[in-house]
Amino acid sequence: MKILVIVPAYNESENIEKVIQTIENCDVDVDYLVVNDCSTDNTKQILSNDRASYINLPVNLGIGGAVQAGYVYAVENDYDIAIQVDGDGQHDPAYIPKLIEPIINDEADMVVGSRFIENEGFQSSALRRTGINFLSFLIKIMCRVKVYDVTSGFRATNKKLNELFSKEYAQDYPEPEAIITSVRNKARIKEVPVVMLERIGGESSIKSFKSLMYMIKVSVSIVVKRFTISVGGKK
Repeated sequence: MKILVIVPAYNESENIEKVIQTIENCDVDVDYLVVNDCSTDNTKQILSNDRASYINLPVNLGIGGAVQAGYVYAVENDYDIAIQVDGDGQHDPAYIPKLIEPIINDEADMVVGSRFIENEGFQSSALRRTGINFLSFLIKIMCRVKVYDVTSGFRATNKKLNELFSKEYAQDYPEPEAIITSVRNKARIKEVPVVMLERIGGESSIKSFKSLMYMIKVSVSIVVKRFTISVGGKK
C-alpha cells in the first residue's frame, strides 16, 4: 500500500530534522511530505539543505490549511493511507504500524493515536486534559461516538477520508472537527494507545489564556459543525 506521512510545520526549525529522521527510520515503508506553512524562521532553509520532501505554502494557512494541502497531495498521488505527524516531535513514528493496522484490516476509516487509553508518556497539563475530556464528552453527546483523545493530531486515514478531507477540512480546530466530519460521512473511527513525547523545542501556539478561548470557540464550532451540511449533502 502507498502510505504518505503529512507533516505540517510552522517555525519548527528546532524540531523538523529530528522528526524527518524518525519517520525515515520507522519500520514501515512510507513517503513523507513536510508542508512548510510559510514559516518565518529557517525551517525552509533546513528542509532545502537536507533535500527533504516538502512544499512551501505561499501564505500562512494555519494547521488546518497545511494538513489539507497534504491531503490534496495524497489524493493527487493516489496514496492509500495518509498519516498526520506533527512537526514538533511529540508524535513517535514508531507507532505508525500500530496506527495503520486497523485500516489495512478494514476495521476503521480513521485511526487516532491516543495518549489517554493507557495513560503513559506525556499527558499534557491538568487544565488541558480537563478541556480534552469535556470535548470528548461533547462529541459523544453530539455524535454518539466516544473518542478519548479528540485533539490528537496523530492519526491515519484511508482513501475515503483522504478524498473527503482534501475537499472539506476545518481550518481553526481541525482535530475535533475532523471527527465530526468523519462521523457525518459514516466513517468508522478507532483509537489505539500511543505514547507521546514532550515537544522537542519551540513553543506551542496554544497558551493559558488562549486555551480558554480555544475551548469556548471549539465547543461552539463542534455544535455548529454537527448540524451543518456535509460534502455528501447529508446532515
